[in-house]
Amino acid sequence: MGLYLNSKTPYDMFKKITGNPYFVDKSLLLAELFPSFDSINCYCCITRPRRFGKTTVANMVGAFFGKTDRKDRLFDDLAISENLEYKSHLNRHDVISIDFSRAPKGCKNYEQYIARIENGILEDLVAAYPDCDIRQEDSVWDALQKVYEHTDKRFLFVLDEWDAVFHMPFILKENRQEYLLFLKWLLKDQSYVEFVYMTGVLPIAKYSSGSELNMFTEYDMATSEKFSEYFGFSDAEVDHLYHIFEKKVEISKFSRDELRVWYDGYYTATGMKLYNPRSVVLALTDNQLRNYWTSSGPYDELFYYVQNNIEEVRDDLVLMVSGERVSTDIGQFSASSMEIHSREQIYSAMVIYGLLTYIRGEVLIPNKELMDKYNELLLSRDSLGYVYRLARKSEQMLQATIAGDTKTMVEILQFAHNTESPVLLYNNEVELSAVVNLCYLSARNKYLVEREDKAGKGFVDFILYPKHRDDDCIILELKVDSTPEEAIRQIKDKDYILRFKGKLVEERLYTGRILAVGISYSRQTKEHSCKVEILENCLDGSVYLSD
Repeated sequence: MGLYLNSKTPYDMFKKITGNPYFVDKSLLLAELFPSFDSINCYCCITRPRRFGKTTVANMVGAFFGKTDRKDRLFDDLAISENLEYKSHLNRHDVISIDFSRAPKGCKNYEQYIARIENGILEDLVAAYPDCDIRQEDSVWDALQKVYEHTDKRFLFVLDEWDAVFHMPFILKENRQEYLLFLKWLLKDQSYVEFVYMTGVLPIAKYSSGSELNMFTEYDMATSEKFSEYFGFSDAEVDHLYHIFEKKVEISKFSRDELRVWYDGYYTATGMKLYNPRSVVLALTDNQLRNYWTSSGPYDELFYYVQNNIEEVRDDLVLMVSGERVSTDIGQFSASSMEIHSREQIYSAMVIYGLLTYIRGEVLIPNKELMDKYNELLLSRDSLGYVYRLARKSEQMLQATIAGDTKTMVEILQFAHNTESPVLLYNNEVELSAVVNLCYLSARNKYLVEREDKAGKGFVDFILYPKHRDDDCIILELKVDSTPEEAIRQIKDKDYILRFKGKLVEERLYTGRILAVGISYSRQTKEHSCKVEILENCLDGSVYLSD
């Protein structure tokens, strides 16, 4: 056992994960790797956004295949144990595990960084194969070749976070090519390679010209169907975890549906929707819904991409923040240089990093956890122009609505209409909805805002659920070439008010009012109209707080 060769770390780390009450068994992925061993297709690279379980799966791969002295039969209760090839692979391979996100103490340059890996593997090989005449001055690939020539042994490589080196501050531009050549010489066309399992956030083509690492088959979340179900949690898996959660806690502070709103919404290439796994596990562990994934990358990370071409993307932001999808081609980023300027490159990068999700030619914001960060962006960056100016008026819009001040509401909407944005042409209710959403953006600090929610007998444009029991509940219905009275009539006729009834969290009741808000726009007169009507007061106890 060594630091890299047949290390105990993957086994022990995966065992720790399996002991978590919210562990999800993804071990059937291992069976999909078996056919590639000792074949021409023995190079596999799986890329996913951060916090989507890449390291957990890499540890599982190392723990399953690597030789170990552990005796607790870790995999016997997992799904992979039913596979016919289970015993022929379990702990039968020599595994070299490298976590490229790790660096030596006080590392100041690439030479120190890569020397730690090279020297560590050499030391492990000398200890494991003392009769193979391995010398300190040997390259790692020459040392591995000596072992193969003397013993016929092949090695399985598990390489985690292969792209981490490119984000380290001491890595220079010329070091990137050196690193790619290191991987090429270590892995490509080497007889001692049995299989290579590699993970990262960025596709290989993002940094490589293709020739260095063109032996890899790459699998990303947006365009590759294989391995789709093994990263992220499915609805059925979260159902199971929530059932465990309900048994563990005395009082659940959120519903199963709220867990979906916060963390679901990522799409795979198969069209399957996935939850962010880290956020789900932490929410269940803490019994609290909050921004777990995005807390490590604030809205500045979003702006890093958006700022490269604000003119082309800000109208799209208006639509996406209102819950709409935007058509785009996301193939540009992975095949291009380091530069990110075009709209397509920006969205491709944001999909790769998990800041957007992609389905059938469209990108969208997947869930509330990320939507909150986009809200912060729109309220905080004046370089976004009209988007920022409208967002800043949203607090005034909310107060005017609660006060029934329709004159101020109309003035704000007219201000929105008089901006330069082509999205404000109001060709349909979708565009009106996008702008109205922007005008109520700051309401999300006090409300859970849901779009096109099933309510009563139909779908309503916006429902604003108050986070505090004494705030007003708000139902928004929008109309183009109609009247606000017609919008409120629809709210009444379709019983949208029922959406606030029958929901109970921690035995707290709504005590505010339910407001029906009708907003219309006439394409003939170019004018807005607004009406606010109190539908019901919640003090009679008939309407419950949904948090």
